[in-house]
Amino acid sequence: MKRIVLASGNAGKIRELTELLGPIGLEVVPQAQWQVEECEETGLTFVENAILKARNAARHTGLPALADDSGIEVDHLQGQPGIYSARYSGPDGDDRQNNEKLLAALQDVPPEQRTARFRCVMAFLTHADDPSPILTEGTWEGRVASAPAGSRGFGYDAVFYLPEFGCTSAELADAEKNRLSHRGQAVRSMAERLRQRPGAT
Repeated sequence: MKRIVLASGNAGKIRELTELLGPIGLEVVPQAQWQVEECEETGLTFVENAILKARNAARHTGLPALADDSGIEVDHLQGQPGIYSARYSGPDGDDRQNNEKLLAALQDVPPEQRTARFRCVMAFLTHADDPSPILTEGTWEGRVASAPAGSRGFGYDAVFYLPEFGCTSAELADAEKNRLSHRGQAVRSMAERLRQRPGAT
């Protein structure tokens, strides 16, 4: 298998990407194995941040690098928290605190006005100075629930309600979530692009 470094230490992302990219012969290794520090996300878009993270990982490891930047966009909050999703409750906040802040911000908003989507942009670089990164994107439409439900997943999964399924994404089986999710969409598109690029796999 060909090794690629994942510019993330998030265990949930590593698990999801391993399941999705393993079948095409890619071994996903977290950048922490090289003690790579996460770079500062100074971009103003998901695209900019994904490329920043991938370049940083490739530069420190010498390996092809894959990075994603993702978050939840809430229509009632004009697209926030967006690129700031992971640090919505502050630089030291965790998933629980982020979810609590989001639910508080929407406390009196009726269900039909709680529309939101997960967005994921993924970037792949063959080396740190790759001038032509491969970019893919996925979106997943839903609503912000009135309270957390489910124990699967991570991030905002427990408060991302899917009307067509009558549950949150944290209540879906892993295989179903990978089929539907923003990250699953972006990874499948990436896998197809990598199959078409000579030497990528």
